[in-house]
This record gives sequence, C-alpha cells and structure tokens, in this order.
Amino acid sequence: MSFNIPTQMRALVLPEPGKFEIQTVPVREPGDEEVLCKVRAVAICGSDPEVVRGGLAGIWPPSYPFIPGHEWSGEVVAVGKKVIDFKPGDRVAGQAHCGCGKCRNCLEGRYSICENYGKPETGHSHYGFITAGAYAQYEVYNQKSVNKMPDSMSFREGALIDTAGVALHGLLLVGVTPGGTVAVIGPGPIGLLTMRLAHCLGAARVIAIGRRSRLEAAKNSADIVVDFEKVDPVKAVREITGGVGADEAAECSGAAGTFRQAVEMVRKGGKVTLLGVPPESLLEPMPFKYIVHNEILISGARANPNVSDKLIQLVASGRLKMADLITHTYPLEDFATALDTFVSRRDGAVKVVVEPNGAEK
Repeated sequence: MSFNIPTQMRALVLPEPGKFEIQTVPVREPGDEEVLCKVRAVAICGSDPEVVRGGLAGIWPPSYPFIPGHEWSGEVVAVGKKVIDFKPGDRVAGQAHCGCGKCRNCLEGRYSICENYGKPETGHSHYGFITAGAYAQYEVYNQKSVNKMPDSMSFREGALIDTAGVALHGLLLVGVTPGGTVAVIGPGPIGLLTMRLAHCLGAARVIAIGRRSRLEAAKNSADIVVDFEKVDPVKAVREITGGVGADEAAECSGAAGTFRQAVEMVRKGGKVTLLGVPPESLLEPMPFKYIVHNEILISGARANPNVSDKLIQLVASGRLKMADLITHTYPLEDFATALDTFVSRRDGAVKVVVEPNGAEK
C-alpha cells in the first residue's frame, strides 16, 4: 500500500504561551527508527488545556512554536530504514512516552519514568509535551511508541487507548482483588475507564464517588454511585462494605482531600492507586499512623507503559467498551470549539475527539 504524502500539512501550533492557531507547516520525514503517521483522531486530555494556556511554559513545552496533542490514533504512511514491524497501511494507536531504552527504569520496562526524561539526545521523547505532538495531519513517532490495532477498532476508539492505559497501569500496579470491591473517586474519563477495567480485572463491585453530571455518567460504569455533596464518601463506602472497607481505591480527580479519603475508605491491608494529577502546590495531610498500622499500600501511577496491546485486545474482544465515552467530535479547524466543549463540559462532554484528516468513513 502506498500513500501520496504531501510536503505541507495543517497543524495546531502554539506560537507562544496562551495562544494557538491553525498553520500550514512542513511534513517531517521519519528517521531510521521512526514511522510517519497520518493522524486520524486525537482525544483532548485534561493536560492539554494547561499546555495550551502556557501554564508550564519552558517545561511543557520547552520552547515555541510547538504542536501539542498526545492521545491519538492513525495509520502508518511511511517507515524509516530500520523499521521492520510496521508498514504503510497499518492502523495504530499511539503512546506519549518513548524512553531512552538504556537507563535502569527503561530496562525494567518503566519507560514513563525514564531517568533521561527531557534529553532528546539520549533517544527520549514525550510527544505532545516536549516533543511535537498529534494535533496535525501527519507526525513522526518512534516505532516503540505505536501499537497495531485491528480493522474492527475505530480510530476514535484508538485515540482513547492512551487514556485507558493510565487507568489500567494504575490498577495493575496495586492489583485488583478477584470478587472484591473497588472504589473510584472522580468519574472523569480516566475514572470511568478505571471502573470498567476494574470489572475486566475481576472486581465484583465498583463504587463511583463523584457529583452532578459526571456521577450520572458513572451509572453506566459502576455498580453503586455515591454523591459526595450529599454524604461523607468514606462513611458511605464503609457502610456499603459492611464496615470493612473497599479492597482497592483509585483516586482519579487530583482534588484536595481525596487522597486521604481513598486511604481511609480501604480495608486493613487495602491498596490505593493515585491516577489523578493534583496541582504542584497541593500537599495532603495524611493519617500516618493509620497507614502504618493497617498496612495500606499506596502507589503513584504515571502514564501507560506496557499496556496498549492489552487494551487493544480487550477492546477488540468486546470486553472493554469505550465508544460511548466519545461524546463530541470536531475537525482540526474547529479546535477552539472542541477545547471549549471539553473544558466547559458542554452538553455532557466526556471525551472530545479532534479529527485532523476528517471523519473515518
């Protein structure tokens, strides 16, 4: 299969902090270990508005102009000289992280916490954050950062593999008790996928903690919902579990106070996975003695290493359903409307997808 690859493309460019515009820019050629992909779908992530606003300018991104976006899928249109596992026409879902492949963490498979983060000379990339991203018609990626997906999966579903990967990685770090109870705080996109994946991993019961429209959306993913504006969530989870507590709790909001709630709602020997990203300034007072005496296991979780293939198989088999979480789609030219829809949660927005090359037929 061959493609007519243009020399110029349309892309969302950040010319400076807090400003974005659609520009015509050159299409890059893939390096020896890279693939050039035609980007078919990009999901807006909760971190994208901050990158666009310039809240972390100098870090994410390190310089301007810059093309953001990291939750994407598409098709390979050209490959580098040393690429043997991909060919033009392959449908792929992308990952944001590409580790150096040489440091201790990378060698252990923990490339999302690469010790050479931010050093491109070592082979490290973080697409959409420090390396050019997916809000463009075409982009190049290291072959380690793409995963094949079957024809039965839509590109829109493929764009959610990154989001689902965060949820699955966090759950695998602590484990899910077969037949047990998982409490999930924060029914946003990651929280909703955490609920569904907890079921896939064997949980008998999932409790969602949230409020308003997002909690309403959780009714399709959880067995029980708890409105924290009406009841104390820790007491509610304890009552639901007969005073014992949940086997695992997943904190998916990053809001003040929820870390402690997650710790206090799990049973003795329970486990807590932290998936929400709080602001840098947030410091949580924790029940130190309670954690020690009850042997509470707590794990942070960053991104989605080594889980994309697992998720693609779950979606392809029908075990994990994600298409219903995609509530809005827009062409690249309407990025401003897409971003506002996502940030303002207009019309019950959950996942908003941008399609740089038009909708899949």
